[in-house]
Amino acid sequence: MLVITTTDDLGKSQKRRLARFQTDEKLYVSAHHWPRGWYKRSLKSPNVQVAIDGVTSDYIAVSVEEEEFQRVAAKHPLGFLVRFLMGFPPPRDILRLDPIVGGGVN
Repeated sequence: MLVITTTDDLGKSQKRRLARFQTDEKLYVSAHHWPRGWYKRSLKSPNVQVAIDGVTSDYIAVSVEEEEFQRVAAKHPLGFLVRFLMGFPPPRDILRLDPIVGGGVN
């Protein structure tokens, strides 16, 4: 798990706890549930903070598309039971979280 801090149009920070996964040593999160405000804010303002195991760092949120999306989604599929428990949410979106070099916060 991780905690992502996004910023809205008014500069207000909001936190959301998300499952994380890695493919090819890159960090990803998936918007595969109904609450997607954090995802929309990340697209509008891709400079985000991510806390993993108590360590917070700065990242750039990058929308994953085409071949990369297919590859990552295939390695981390959402099974029927997961989709059922989430009420059959809208199609999945994936963000890659690229660390900002020297972007550690604490």
